Amino acid sequence: MSFEIVGKLHKKFDTENKTASFQAREFVIEADDGRYPQMVKFQLVQDKCDEIDKFNEGDNIRVHFNLRGREWQGKYFTNLNAWRIEYGTAAAPAAAPVAAAGGDFPTLDDAPSSTGGSSVEDDLPF
Repeated sequence: MSFEIVGKLHKKFDTENKTASFQAREFVIEADDGRYPQMVKFQLVQDKCDEIDKFNEGDNIRVHFNLRGREWQGKYFTNLNAWRIEYGTAAAPAAAPVAAAGGDFPTLDDAPSSTGGSSVEDDLPF
């Protein structure tokens, strides 16, 4: 499952060598959900640990991540594994509407009228 979120980089932690062949690094972003800011922790693993180096705390970033879950000794764990980080703006919507981007769609003013004028009549039966 692939997701993305935009927020302000709140904290980045050092890379930890979990085993001789596995390393992980965590970072936290502050995401604004409208009413209350949310502190969301992400994990980078292996060769992705350096992805956060070019960003400073306070920068607005867009994080692409996968939701991962596993069971270990009867306990369940969930991780947000980041796989790409890029500069983003907190005010930018997740996806811009296609009509706003292209401007190729007709408006109501462009629609033909049955009376030949510039106003559009409602021909719906309800």
